[in-house]
Amino acid sequence: MKHVDIFNAFLNDVVNLNITRVQNLESSIGAIKSVVINSNWEPSLKGWMPQGSWAHKTIIKPVDLGEFDADLLVFVRPVVGWDAQKYIETLYQVFRGNGTYKDKVKRWSHCVTITYANEKKIDVAPCVIDRDGVSRFEVCNRNTNEFELSEPRRYTDWLITQNSYSGNNSFRKCTRLIKYLRDIKTRFTCSSVLLTTILGYRINESDKFSDDFIDTPTALKTIFARLDDWLQLNSKKPVVSNPFLTCEDFASGWTDEQYSNFRQKIHTYREWIDDAYMEQDRVESIAKWRRVFGSDFASHVVFDEGKSIGKAVISCVKESIEGGSLLVGDLVDAVKKFGASILPTNFNKTSYMEVPRWHRAPSTQQLSVSIRAELYQHKFSTTPLGFVNSLEPLQSGFFLQFKAIMNSGTPFSSALYKVYWRITNTDEAAAAENCLRGNIEEPESDNSRWEQLRYRGVHIVEAFVVNKRTNQIVGQSEAFRVMIE
Repeated sequence: MKHVDIFNAFLNDVVNLNITRVQNLESSIGAIKSVVINSNWEPSLKGWMPQGSWAHKTIIKPVDLGEFDADLLVFVRPVVGWDAQKYIETLYQVFRGNGTYKDKVKRWSHCVTITYANEKKIDVAPCVIDRDGVSRFEVCNRNTNEFELSEPRRYTDWLITQNSYSGNNSFRKCTRLIKYLRDIKTRFTCSSVLLTTILGYRINESDKFSDDFIDTPTALKTIFARLDDWLQLNSKKPVVSNPFLTCEDFASGWTDEQYSNFRQKIHTYREWIDDAYMEQDRVESIAKWRRVFGSDFASHVVFDEGKSIGKAVISCVKESIEGGSLLVGDLVDAVKKFGASILPTNFNKTSYMEVPRWHRAPSTQQLSVSIRAELYQHKFSTTPLGFVNSLEPLQSGFFLQFKAIMNSGTPFSSALYKVYWRITNTDEAAAAENCLRGNIEEPESDNSRWEQLRYRGVHIVEAFVVNKRTNQIVGQSEAFRVMIE
């Protein structure tokens, strides 16, 4: 499913750089320009231009809540006798001589950088116009003391055009989402300019007349499909040229290993995105999109759903069960009074459950898995109080030890299998403590899992048995329901 509204909220609330920080950036840029204009810097100024993610409108909020980067070009006429290095060095001295910026400025190969602690970094790069009477733009490399050709205006205009082909700003939105995916997952390496260029090449003029970019999730599916198809055709690292400066290969900084990993990860994410998009069950689809983008995707939606599970069941009981209208109490009271049959068939599925990351082995290799639960007074106690059944009323404060067992009643060998556990809490008490959980978690050394009984409600425990040799799921238990009074 698409979940267009959820994607819009995710972009606005999580991914996009918030308007306050954009306004602060613009204010800081104005101050930086004023410093340079009013200084004695020798080059003749011919204009300014935003560059990079800021100019392309693909800038995102830092996932670690730290500093974001913005790039600013200052166009200048050449100074007779100056080499490339001197443009950087003298611009650096302008800021070093200013009381406001002297402790905030550093110089790098192509720019000077003003750092606003825990807020932003602004790179200011000189761009020399028509040096030696030749019509061209050149940036300055301080390390090599060389001038390097550049086409900042035409490149930015190209990205604007590509975005217009996609409609609804879909190219920009998808680029932000993919940059967020890169930063939150940290599973592949790809610079922003390289990533943006690769994505830009995946769009063409005919897209104006198709539905491939009709909304954000559809556009994301389209771009990932095209990107993956292109990568699968290129087993070796390809050249990714600036469309207006073919001698500039944005992929030159990629190692072969980084490219191979990028190719592999994009293929995986393409499968996940297709799966989430095509999934018709709303709860399952949200869970699958969260596998792609993490727990901040649809966070408010899933929190509200988890918190209100009990109320939803009670409402149904009062309308459809004889005597239900007289029910006083919550979900635990309802189950104790009317039994497990009042729980809906989809109770064991929530949108905040983590989707397993392993592939499943063929059905012929699947094993039967059950969960056995023992009650203890204390964690790691050697004296159990007894076995408990699913939905057996339990008092808070005690501990349960869960074990995944075969038909024979024997636990799965930790030498051959690893048993992962998904513990999903529900209802108001767990939500109030921000402890709905739903993640897949590691076992103890013997493949068991210890859990303390804490929150009133009906909670869900599942076991996933993974073959260590094949790294595939060879068995999944039915949900074991833990009811805490």
